[in-house]
Amino acid sequence: MVNILIGCTGSVATIKLPLLVNSLLGLQHLQIKIRIVVTERAKHFFDQKDIHPDAEVFSDSDEWAGWTKRGDPVLHIELSKWADVFVIAPLDANTLAKIANGLCDNLLTCTARAWELSKPLIFCPAMNTKMFQHPLTATQISTLISWGYKEVPVIEKTLMCGDTGAGAMAEVVTIVEVIQSFAPIKHY
Repeated sequence: MVNILIGCTGSVATIKLPLLVNSLLGLQHLQIKIRIVVTERAKHFFDQKDIHPDAEVFSDSDEWAGWTKRGDPVLHIELSKWADVFVIAPLDANTLAKIANGLCDNLLTCTARAWELSKPLIFCPAMNTKMFQHPLTATQISTLISWGYKEVPVIEKTLMCGDTGAGAMAEVVTIVEVIQSFAPIKHY
């Protein structure tokens, strides 16, 4: 069994979350368990009923509801221990900046901060071309790569806003291939 944690941020590319989950769970030769961590802004881009029933979804409210006293489990720590691989798809500009600078103000960024660097963390940037082309973006991506995180590069296409250029999240099939290559997946 391979435990995959998927993180989704406030990018319109989060609309691809159901497809990513279904694609991973549809790999017949693999035994996979999926949990999902979403930011509050990511919730805008998907409907919970569209997520496969075998995939658990967590958000900030779950972090705070689960802890009442000393000794209670802390969700972001438990998720970082549970997962064999962490895939942040999409990683928007805001969360990229937070992670690269060590901020941890929500469940997703706290989980990333608690992530063991010996395990794969795969990130899939997604943002408007103008945001992607800003010099800070390359610096922040380089920071994550320097920690051993694996980038699935953006692609160029017409974005939801109508702009054309680099910044779109990689296709789901590409992301699944990268997960398979980096995850400690046992073939059955």
